[in-house]
Amino acid sequence: MDGVGSRVVRGPDWKWGKQDGGDGHVGTLRSFESPEEVLVVWDNGTAANYRCGSYFDLRMLDNASAGIKHDGVVCDGCSASPLYGIRWKCSDCPDVNLCSPCYHGDRHNLRHRFVRIAVPNSQRVDVDSRRKSKKLTSRGIFPGARVVRGVDWQWENQDGGVNHKGKVTEVQDWSATSLRSAAYIMWDHGTKNLYRVGFEGMSDLKVVTDAKGGGFYRDHLPLLGEEQRKRIVYQVGDRVRVDLELELVKSLQQGHGGWNDTMAETVGEVGVVCGIDEDHDVVVKYSSQNRWTFNPIILRKASVGESLPPLTIPPLGEDAFAFKEGDFVKISTDRELVRQLQTGHGEWVESMTQTLGKVGRVQKVYADGDIKVDTQGSLWTYNPRCLTKVEGDGVPLTPGTSANVSSLLRHMFEQHEASNPVEDLVKGAASGDVTRVDRLLTADECGVNDQFNGRTALQAASQNGHIDIVRCLIRHKANLEEEDKDGDRAVHHASFGDEPEVISLLAESGADLSARNKKKQTPLHVAVNKGHVSIIKVLLRHGCHSSLQDSEGDTPLHDAISKKRDDMVQLLMQGDADVTVTNSNGFNVLHHAALRGNMGAMKLILSHLPPSCSVNLPKDDGFSALHLAALNNHLEVSQLLLAHGADPDVQNINKQTPLHLAVERQNIQIVRLLVEEGANLDSGDKFGDCPLHEALRHHTMSQLKHLQEGKDIGRTLVMNSSDKKSSASIAVYMASNGADLHVENRKGQTPLELCPDPHLLKLLTKCHHDYNSARQQAVGTQDNDEEHLYECMVCSSEKRDTVFSPCGHVAACWECASRVKKCLICKLELTDRTKVGECYVCSESPANVLFKPCLHMVACDCCSAIMKKCIQCRTPIEKAVPLSVCCGGKPLKRKNRSGTNIIAAAGLNDVSTLQLQLEEMKDKTQCQVCMDRKKNCVFLCGHGTCQLCADKITECPICRKPVEKKIILFD
Repeated sequence: MDGVGSRVVRGPDWKWGKQDGGDGHVGTLRSFESPEEVLVVWDNGTAANYRCGSYFDLRMLDNASAGIKHDGVVCDGCSASPLYGIRWKCSDCPDVNLCSPCYHGDRHNLRHRFVRIAVPNSQRVDVDSRRKSKKLTSRGIFPGARVVRGVDWQWENQDGGVNHKGKVTEVQDWSATSLRSAAYIMWDHGTKNLYRVGFEGMSDLKVVTDAKGGGFYRDHLPLLGEEQRKRIVYQVGDRVRVDLELELVKSLQQGHGGWNDTMAETVGEVGVVCGIDEDHDVVVKYSSQNRWTFNPIILRKASVGESLPPLTIPPLGEDAFAFKEGDFVKISTDRELVRQLQTGHGEWVESMTQTLGKVGRVQKVYADGDIKVDTQGSLWTYNPRCLTKVEGDGVPLTPGTSANVSSLLRHMFEQHEASNPVEDLVKGAASGDVTRVDRLLTADECGVNDQFNGRTALQAASQNGHIDIVRCLIRHKANLEEEDKDGDRAVHHASFGDEPEVISLLAESGADLSARNKKKQTPLHVAVNKGHVSIIKVLLRHGCHSSLQDSEGDTPLHDAISKKRDDMVQLLMQGDADVTVTNSNGFNVLHHAALRGNMGAMKLILSHLPPSCSVNLPKDDGFSALHLAALNNHLEVSQLLLAHGADPDVQNINKQTPLHLAVERQNIQIVRLLVEEGANLDSGDKFGDCPLHEALRHHTMSQLKHLQEGKDIGRTLVMNSSDKKSSASIAVYMASNGADLHVENRKGQTPLELCPDPHLLKLLTKCHHDYNSARQQAVGTQDNDEEHLYECMVCSSEKRDTVFSPCGHVAACWECASRVKKCLICKLELTDRTKVGECYVCSESPANVLFKPCLHMVACDCCSAIMKKCIQCRTPIEKAVPLSVCCGGKPLKRKNRSGTNIIAAAGLNDVSTLQLQLEEMKDKTQCQVCMDRKKNCVFLCGHGTCQLCADKITECPICRKPVEKKIILFD
């Protein structure tokens, strides 16, 4: 557990309020309590345990104080050698390495991407460029903070006494191998000294008034515990075993499938990995044919020799005893023999170990010869070869011995049975012994709702599917809503055990099928996560709520999408699951399916998408489903979204389109798809960068040779998508499709100015020239092509006049459309056909503009330009698509003198155009530091900021040149 003494901040799964003092406040990692739990002492004095395995409550800000160093590495920012703490290696400049203070202090080019190396020889993690990342300010024990003695104080009265304050003057090194692990304090009474803040996890100080430290890029920091979890890698077919203590196993199972008592069979036993779920939990199959899901930290790989030795199983001879109900028997003491004999005879469970060598009474003899034995209140089914009849004094019987049972033994056994009636009740319910349960309740020996080991009899019977026991308990007024220690009720337990008949009986008896446990999971959540389709059907049939959220905000539909179970998704959609509900991360199910790349779920969701939920609906950060699909390189999902009306030019809060994200991640197939769908190649993000800027920023000189080897590779974009050095090819492809080579970003840079390679410059210019020449030739033949564009694709004699749903394409005349089952353009199955008539407004021109998302074509291009809502259904218009595009043509784009893109065929009104121009003018005059005030102060380098920001800087934030003079501008 490397990292004790590291400085940490809150992570993505933080849910503990302001224990740390607030976002950005720093603490010290004191110790690892377990592989998934750490103890942290915050600078404000609060100490608490946090999760670091299955959930990530913390990020590691700096591990230099823990003594982590990279031998032989020199920081190119401060020349420190060796480099202590997290190592940041530039991806664009292979020889550049930075330490954390230099990296977060914005040394080196902010546009360059880096690789994070948390500890030597650890996995290298790519991070985004700092220029587009959010930066937070750290707070805590930093120069200027006021402090008092902390939890590890052992320096007597150097501070002047309890509650005496001092001021932090500097952060220093406690030792040569533990950097930035101490603070130099000047106490109010005049004493100065150095104290530990991180060294070996110690915290000598507690902050009273915190101070600001340096800034840091939060999303670039490693998750605490991430490395430990990644070290454990299992594959299907691996042989594994559980060797940890039972109590520790139960603790580590929380959040990883949970624990139930039957899983005790797995402790110490060898199993085979049969699956890895999406949360990296491991599914293991055992000889009992049971499958259990484990936290991977619990398991270790078993060697080939770790298997059960073959045992000689004694045959059942002719002199075997015939057992009958009421007989007393002794179970064999040979654990391995019993375990082997139990295969196919009730199976072996680890809890049966406590019965070995014990005397029990036969409760039932099954037709196949197996024997149900009651041993000290617990019922187990045994192979008769495991048992031996005993007489009163406990001596095994031999052939010919009297079978009379001593009254003393019977008395002792029955006395033990009655020693704990609650235990007897719950175990009887779990084993299905109706007679015993009814007898105990009728005699009032215990309450029907009493608990043993945290469970009631109803919960035990429900999970094991004993329907007669459940009826009996309900007849005795059992509380259907009684909760166990985890908040699970009887319906939850029935869902765990895949018992639909029990669910139906509980529902008919008035049980709440939408009840939540302590994790806010309903029985439907449990059924989805366990994959119990029959339970889902029963719950939905009895009217359970299909869209309640668990503690993470996920609905059952979110979980079904994560499990990639289209059958469960379909059932939930048919059960009126709400697709608009968002989880804690702001994802509705449409976003979640796009994020996961779940094509089947996406089809089902889009087919049931209500009018109130648009396919372009954004998250809080502006990301739409198409953004997420493009970012994660899910080609088929992107195609499906575009076919259902997704806007290829939709922007997030950073004004990035899906094309920006696809180019940034170098997802070649997505880039080609978006360009073919008419995405705007010149759309600028909040920095004014268009996709071509982004592509050329990724380019390196080494890519040119690769590019020149492929003939026409840029024009067709068929390079292998696994090739990471494809940004130059993407740039050439976009230039070949009309991307503007001279559009400027906020810094006044054109894409060509970002290209360091003269050969690539020539190639880009040539491709753009070829595009313009081809465009001019196309204009000359446009009239002839347009006539064919509107012909019916079936008969070729009539004009197209029918809108297909759900795609919105126009491909046939009304007569031929009735015979078409799939769209002739996109091949989607048709759900509806609508004939196009004249414009509803002017009644002079034919309707030729399709409104999305309603898919009505009821207005001409002139009238549609002034509409905000569809005149037929009053649905707000998100996009207006011209008839030529609906017929399979491409949208025509032109530019005005200011460079603003105008969709000529889409009818963008003048007000929107003026607003867009005004926004661009504001961007050019706005301070690029605070983004709030007007730029009114310039430096000798030519760049500028507002006056307030200029007063706080000593070097230009854009070109990094020292600020020698500041010139104030006046209106």
